[in-house]
Amino acid sequence: MADKNAKWTMNAEGQFYVDDQCIACDACVVEAPSFFAMNDKDGHAYVKTQPKNSRDIQECLSALDACPVEAIGSDGDS
Repeated sequence: MADKNAKWTMNAEGQFYVDDQCIACDACVVEAPSFFAMNDKDGHAYVKTQPKNSRDIQECLSALDACPVEAIGSDGDS
């Protein structure tokens, strides 16, 4: 389970975030490219924009489910 106390500072503020357990597998970017991006310099994903409606949230939840190391959280500041 992702830890909001260990989330990357570059995450857009809001419900979803990526923490420091990310292994840069790119699964979240493939599942939800509108919301997740890779920081190639530091080797991890981050949330580039937060979802705005229920369809967007479902896309982000699909990315969360696809993460093999549970580095995506959905309990951030809304």
